[in-house]
Amino acid sequence: MNEQQNSTTEQMSPVTVIGLGPMGQAMTRTLLTAGHKVTVWNRTAGRAGAVVADGATLAATAREAVEASDLVILSLTDYQAMYDVLDGVGASLAGRTLVNLSSDTPDRTREAATWAAGHNAAFLTGGVMVPAPMIGTEAAFVYYSGRNEVAETHMATLALLGQPRYLGGDPGLAQMMYQAQLTVFLTTLSALMHATAMLGAAGMSAREALPELLSSAESIGDILRAGEENPGAGLDADKHPGDLSTVTMMGATADHIVETSTSLGLDTALPLAVQAHYQQAIKSGHGGDNWTRIIDSIRGPR
Repeated sequence: MNEQQNSTTEQMSPVTVIGLGPMGQAMTRTLLTAGHKVTVWNRTAGRAGAVVADGATLAATAREAVEASDLVILSLTDYQAMYDVLDGVGASLAGRTLVNLSSDTPDRTREAATWAAGHNAAFLTGGVMVPAPMIGTEAAFVYYSGRNEVAETHMATLALLGQPRYLGGDPGLAQMMYQAQLTVFLTTLSALMHATAMLGAAGMSAREALPELLSSAESIGDILRAGEENPGAGLDADKHPGDLSTVTMMGATADHIVETSTSLGLDTALPLAVQAHYQQAIKSGHGGDNWTRIIDSIRGPR
């Protein structure tokens, strides 16, 4: 069989999707549109109605769903939900590939890979980096990690959900990247809400404030990429030249934000956390270094 035939066979192979929240439903519809036969199962069977109407097959049990396909995609609340759903399925997992796109910790994903291997099943960890409505679009991308040969076997199918970005053999890597990305995302959202509350206390509506604040958030990437060198190179080399901005300068700004937030009666948890990073760097004698020096206290003792 040539490469094109292999790709076609993989793309048209049956797929099982377990978990039919908004993400699971979006994945199911994307796979159906591409021509796959899709079997679905959900603990609350009523959620399957819409995708069944679109052409999916509803399995009566989790075991029946697993046995319907060699490729089983899980879109659940967390990894404990996988164990709950697949408890008792055991022998039916042998020879199949589980692709868990649920959120949890890197350590739990590594434990899950070991658990799957104990049932003679292959395992891939995935981190979906877009909301459900964007699944299957050009903007969608998904991080994967686990054994390379397993990833390659099913990548044509998984690519339908979003651009695959394979990180390596450690099952925890994709989840670590997912958590890292969401650290940026969630912290930015909290910062936007805190800043909106600050401006609201001064009489500015959120409708007026957010466009201005978003322009600042969007410029961060441009600022970090402004130099010719990848800013990560300096971090890797432990070089923090303070020629443009220093820990002391940024720390003073952090102090002012805490003072302003306190005077307005706002919650100060976020600005205090930021202030602490700069205070620790100054305490350690790095006030003249670039603001990137705050990574030392975040990393902790090494």
